[in-house]
Amino acid sequence: MSATETAEPIIAVGLLENEAGVRITLHDVFEDANGGSWPAGTYEALRSGESIDIRGPRSVSSLPIWRLMPGASTFALISRVGRQFHWAEDELQQFAGGVRVECDEDGLRVINDVPLETYLSCVVCSEMAADCPLELIKAHSVISRSWLLAQRAQNQTQSKPWQENAQGLRWYDQSAHSAFDVCAEDHCQRYHGLDRISTNTVREAIAQTRGEVLTHDGKICDARYSKSCGGVVEDARAAWSDDKVPYLVTLFDGPQELSPTLDLTREEDFVRFLNEPCAAYCNCDSDNVLDLILPERDRRTTPAFFRWTARLAATQIRAWIREKRDLDIGRPLRFEPLMRAASGRLVSLRIVGGDGSIVLGKELEIRRVLSDSHLLSSAFIVEAEGRAEAPEAFVLHGAGWGHGVGLCQIGAAVMAVEGQDHRAILQHYYPGAHCTGNYARNP
Repeated sequence: MSATETAEPIIAVGLLENEAGVRITLHDVFEDANGGSWPAGTYEALRSGESIDIRGPRSVSSLPIWRLMPGASTFALISRVGRQFHWAEDELQQFAGGVRVECDEDGLRVINDVPLETYLSCVVCSEMAADCPLELIKAHSVISRSWLLAQRAQNQTQSKPWQENAQGLRWYDQSAHSAFDVCAEDHCQRYHGLDRISTNTVREAIAQTRGEVLTHDGKICDARYSKSCGGVVEDARAAWSDDKVPYLVTLFDGPQELSPTLDLTREEDFVRFLNEPCAAYCNCDSDNVLDLILPERDRRTTPAFFRWTARLAATQIRAWIREKRDLDIGRPLRFEPLMRAASGRLVSLRIVGGDGSIVLGKELEIRRVLSDSHLLSSAFIVEAEGRAEAPEAFVLHGAGWGHGVGLCQIGAAVMAVEGQDHRAILQHYYPGAHCTGNYARNP
């Protein structure tokens, strides 16, 4: 997919995987790939050996795949929102486009075949609130479109969900899907259906940026983003491959003349940075602004984004390490930061226990092991609680939510609230990249 292609792509979005059975409600008549008609109503798909049985207003047995073609109607199913995160819950969602039910390794998968711009309308309202300023939604439309097309162009099919460098530090990439282009959750981009498109602002933003992508050296940018950088945007190498990405670099999330003169790779400077918050765009504690820009689910997840505190019991840390790394280090005794990146995020961390130690990294592996789901970020310092020789718990004082690479969603929202347009926002977060392309717009 080049930046100048003119046909709007159809995106294959993985909605569900490894399901014993699925229930799908068709809101009108759909046609299948062979021209057969499927009346409106609720259908149940069940796996039967290597085929699928369909029960409902029309019933068919032993289908190798149940594929309904895109049309004017919509369908609905119950999906797990926030899968593998602590805010996970079931939700009835409505989708446009076609739907496929296929056999996978452990059950059934459901794939939504949807035009790119319709997909984007749902993404931006799942990632951010539909009442956001127009320029923020325009910026998010461009980066969500760019990220997706960059992933499709790479067409990566990994044999395992993580990779590892020579130092044994792991990273988890968003492109580890082979059966579809993109999943519907935070692992890729949130895609929670049509019901969140509650304002005309979203439709206007998609229309005004239709076909726009970010490019660098003629290639569509892998435009990563996170909820809150915590004050300093991180370099891509802290989160993923050790290869430099020229437009995913560290920078202060605010006016450059207000940038703190600190080296956040140094412990003493990072401690000062935590305790003396800077004038970053994402340093926002206004409930009015946060309620305007963030989905209700994010507001429920945590009361704080820019700075936060978490208390982890020593017994729980030991259990998490056993469960997620198959290693028993005994009672955790201390945390030893081995490497911090430019935003202060830990890239390598040693946890020393009574019976051994473990080195964790990169940032997502640290967050994954030190939580039931995912710790808010790896930009934290640790304070032991209890006796020094046998702490009962460890209190983490941290900054930001997510990997911190690329666009900071809260920071970008504040820039939009302050009146900056979407191109200024994108130039801030992706230095050296340019808005271009017209794959779906007439010259």
